[in-house]
Amino acid sequence: MINLEPQQIFQLVSLLAVLALFSFSLRGHIGYARWFKRWEAERKARRDAELAARARQAGEDDERPKTGPWG
Repeated sequence: MINLEPQQIFQLVSLLAVLALFSFSLRGHIGYARWFKRWEAERKARRDAELAARARQAGEDDERPKTGPWG
């Protein structure tokens, strides 16, 4: 049988509380990173569509969006 003193019980409870807070904080940061990546991709898609629309209005024939290191 294991006998735990009050100080050891308090330390275990504190450790579990810190672990729970860390996991909730990490989940929030991961969620924010996912949201930001999605927002950035949507913003880039809107910007590319806007640039393509301006190019079409200006009379340029190339309808493909320019991508890659040479585009």
